[in-house]
Amino acid sequence: MADPTPAQVKSFIAAGLACEHLEVDGDGRHFYATIVSPAFQGLPRVRRHQLVYGALGERMREEIHALSMKTLTPAEWAADGAQGGLQPLAPH
Repeated sequence: MADPTPAQVKSFIAAGLACEHLEVDGDGRHFYATIVSPAFQGLPRVRRHQLVYGALGERMREEIHALSMKTLTPAEWAADGAQGGLQPLAPH
């Protein structure tokens, strides 16, 4: 089985989670994502990550070795100032 591309991981997440902004970078096994979703409203970081893992399903066990993510609500994204100019991805 071929390693997934960042574009494929992005499409997997988008298919299972409504996102207002979604960036994915990686090397085929290790990925870094910035995910902005209204579904994260009122949730702690662990629960937000569980939503993303749920969207990825079995791919997290079989295809994706590691995923670091920054999960934000639209309000947090706006307050972060990231809409004005994309900042480098950093694990969150």
